[in-house]
Amino acid sequence: MALLDLRPDLRPSQALSPRLQHAVRLLQMSSLDFAALLREKLDSNPFLEREEGDVGDDPLGRGDLDADAPARADPPWAAGDRDPASAADESWRDGGPGPPDAQGADERALWQSDGGRGPGREDGAADALEGMAVESALNAHLHAQVDLLKLGQRDEVMLRAIVESLDDDGYLRSPLQDLVPVVALHPPASLEELRVALRLLQSLEPAGVGATSVAECLLLQMPAIASAQERQLATRIVREQLPALAARDMARLARCLGEPPKQVEAACDRIRRLQPRPGWQFGGERTRYIVPDVVVRRTAGGWTVQLNPAVVPRLRINEVYAGLFQRHRGAANAPLGVQLHEARWTLRNVEQRFATILDVAGSIVRRQCGFFDHGAMAMKPLSLREVADEVQVHESTVSRVTNNKYIATPFGTFELTYFFGRALMSSSGRPCSGTAIRELVAEVIAAERPTAPWSDAQIAHQLAEQGLPVARRTVTKYRQMMKIEAVGRRRRLAAD
Repeated sequence: MALLDLRPDLRPSQALSPRLQHAVRLLQMSSLDFAALLREKLDSNPFLEREEGDVGDDPLGRGDLDADAPARADPPWAAGDRDPASAADESWRDGGPGPPDAQGADERALWQSDGGRGPGREDGAADALEGMAVESALNAHLHAQVDLLKLGQRDEVMLRAIVESLDDDGYLRSPLQDLVPVVALHPPASLEELRVALRLLQSLEPAGVGATSVAECLLLQMPAIASAQERQLATRIVREQLPALAARDMARLARCLGEPPKQVEAACDRIRRLQPRPGWQFGGERTRYIVPDVVVRRTAGGWTVQLNPAVVPRLRINEVYAGLFQRHRGAANAPLGVQLHEARWTLRNVEQRFATILDVAGSIVRRQCGFFDHGAMAMKPLSLREVADEVQVHESTVSRVTNNKYIATPFGTFELTYFFGRALMSSSGRPCSGTAIRELVAEVIAAERPTAPWSDAQIAHQLAEQGLPVARRTVTKYRQMMKIEAVGRRRRLAAD
């Protein structure tokens, strides 16, 4: 019979406090997410406030769209330079390129006399939103076309219900029978009526909308192919050999279809110009622009790293509120004490976050100075442990700092993870970075003759002759990462 026994077991272990876990999450955030979080804290915590002239918590510079934002500062030429418009007028008087257009001058004078008001506002109040482009959503675009159709009320209700059931790609993912209880009609809509409404929807623009599969979406766009022979062959490929088309297996396609490879390749090229997601050209998410966290500049002493002022928030404690709380603190004001402590903790987290980012970026720049002097060909192998040992933090901290953080360099803006890579040994025993080898592969392909491109095995052989023994599959991986076509495709493109 087994006996139950209790024994104490002492083991050392680490446990992150909630405060430390929160600091780790803040360190891992991107600059845009971190700025959004700080804006929420500014709105909810009365002890936090912006410093004057702060743009750090608005990396995209959208503060001018805020109705409560202060008036715009003086124009750049107010510090001593001339107004560009007046400078252009003086240049014309002195024999410059010519007078401005009379209509343009009248419009500028009207603008200045009107106090800077834009068109369409009778009250004279400037509205920055009037100058913004309006994105048309897919369902709004389709509803506008339905408005022009002469339909009965029953048909229109079914058609609009299907429009509202489309996803962002323009596909109808749900079965038609699931829409029967959704459509409020008496008697209820039949499945055949919904099929007729769906076919009517598929006749609208953009072509391919309302499809239930990728193949159906492409088939709906086949009338756009002008050549009847090419259209017939493309239709057969989509209906019968769609997996082979996705795999770019031209030999198998030509063999299965019994058609010349050149005609099959031409039909496949035409299919690839179709739109498999017709809804993407309407609405969608706004483009998220990359704002670098740090900037690298060359100085007399070498390369220097500094934080980008656009992403560094300038926050401070509201001393007036903090002083009032200290003079009237008590049990009734305990929640305010928590908020004051949270505000101070937030400032410490902000300082620690950007100090760590600056330290890690500085270590990367010091170790990859060859990249900043000569480009990607001079990139060295670099591991997280090397940077962690220099900055005296854990490897996981370096990993969090480098993800979704960007650095602006003379060669462009890169994510900090771009500068890390494992070492590949050359024939001389010296380590080489994978980034440098990738650049060498791109150079070899760029230098090849268009009519006789190199295969991946031949590129690997050339690199081996230069002292870099690289496997053929490694060359293939790097070529695909750079979105360079295979040798057969490059040869056919050169022949065309």
